[in-house]
Amino acid sequence: MNRRTFLERTAATALLGTAARAAAAATLASADAADFGFSPNSSGLENTRALQRAVDRTGTIVVSQPGTYKIAGTVYLGSNTSLIFDNNVFLKKAPEQGPFTHVLLNKGALTKTYDEHITVSGLQIIVNGVDVRNWLVYGLHGQIAFFYIRDLRVEGFRCLDGGPLQFAIHVCTFEDITIDDVHIKGLKDGVHLGRGKRFAIRNGIFDTGDDAIALNGHDYAVGNPELGWIEDGVVENMHDLPNPQHQIGYFCRIVAGAWSDWRADMAVQQSDTVVSGGRLYRVQANPDGTVYKSVTRPTHESGAQVLDGINWGVVQNDVTYTAGVRNVVFRDITLEKVRISFSVHFGNDKYSRSVYPGATIPRQENLVFDDVRILHESHTDFLQVRTPVDVLSIANCSLRDNGISFESNTDPADYGKTRISMTGCTFGKPGKLELVVNKVPRKAISLKTVGSVELSDNFSATVVPGEGSIAVDSDLTGLRK
Repeated sequence: MNRRTFLERTAATALLGTAARAAAAATLASADAADFGFSPNSSGLENTRALQRAVDRTGTIVVSQPGTYKIAGTVYLGSNTSLIFDNNVFLKKAPEQGPFTHVLLNKGALTKTYDEHITVSGLQIIVNGVDVRNWLVYGLHGQIAFFYIRDLRVEGFRCLDGGPLQFAIHVCTFEDITIDDVHIKGLKDGVHLGRGKRFAIRNGIFDTGDDAIALNGHDYAVGNPELGWIEDGVVENMHDLPNPQHQIGYFCRIVAGAWSDWRADMAVQQSDTVVSGGRLYRVQANPDGTVYKSVTRPTHESGAQVLDGINWGVVQNDVTYTAGVRNVVFRDITLEKVRISFSVHFGNDKYSRSVYPGATIPRQENLVFDDVRILHESHTDFLQVRTPVDVLSIANCSLRDNGISFESNTDPADYGKTRISMTGCTFGKPGKLELVVNKVPRKAISLKTVGSVELSDNFSATVVPGEGSIAVDSDLTGLRK
């Protein structure tokens, strides 16, 4: 055997050995949940235990046998776990030991410890009327939920019978998440995010009685477990289906907030937040409009404690005084449902007031809307803005009887200037359109439109400055100089 033949055979043997080792590693790294007793013929309790045993081994767990699997409790996912459901596999909630909230929850949610590298693929949930808020983590109530999570991927998710209490997907305190290919129908939110950074929500079909997408840096006390900024993300290729029975909420809700340090004798109500001793505390009470006087400083390190008749819950140990949304792109979105498309706002009602009186009001930053198409003919706002925001960049959007409204439900001492850029947009309304309406005293707005297309010969645009001002540089009929 010459040297060349020897080297070629040695190389071939090495490659075979590498392939064998890779195949062995792949075998060790993956398993079928059926091997742990997960079966369409088992009870919900048996299946909950079996699937938990399967995912506890980490690696890749596959549910390959088609069928409807009862599930009677929460299954907890740890780091470095991929849970993959093949076609025609459904998980059906079964209250065999009472109603439960989450079908899936990451393990670290219970201890505020980050889990990493989790994938859930092909999950189809049948809620089956099991729609409750039994708090494992106060404020967290997704059918699938993740809290303190890095590198999360949810793909091919389906939930078509959501109830009035639970979100379909709920994620808070995150880094680097992707939610791709979802179809969600129900009475509550579709995808609901709390604070976090770097996210993508893609390829979604929604028919929800509340928000399809919620980016809630601030929220009701029961709406998110922690508060802060949601930043650096994209929401793209979305379709909001028509449904005359589902016209509340928004396609996307964007909520900001602010609070202050605790001080003696301050008046607080449900969902108010204070900073005390390096922690955030919130009033966790009934949303009945009751105003409490806080005399005793909250100092407990975890859980909830009643002081002066106020139930103070610990929210988080890292202090921030503001919450909101910045650096987010909304792209390629089709809206058929008759409702406000995007709301950038503060809440101010018995459920929550986003801004505590006297707190520094936050500004939302760098929101981009590209190729958003409104297909219904009804008069609804394209954008309703109730917070300070620096720039609204709007490009290639198709609007009908849809404008931009600036409103306020807090003390608008200074909502700052907002710059609106509209490029290459199509305007389909015949007749007059109030493109920008300003209802905020002393609010300054600048509007620039270029490359506009008017579909009707009698179209004209106008702006309503109210008690503020709107500077206009526009190519639209009615606004051109």
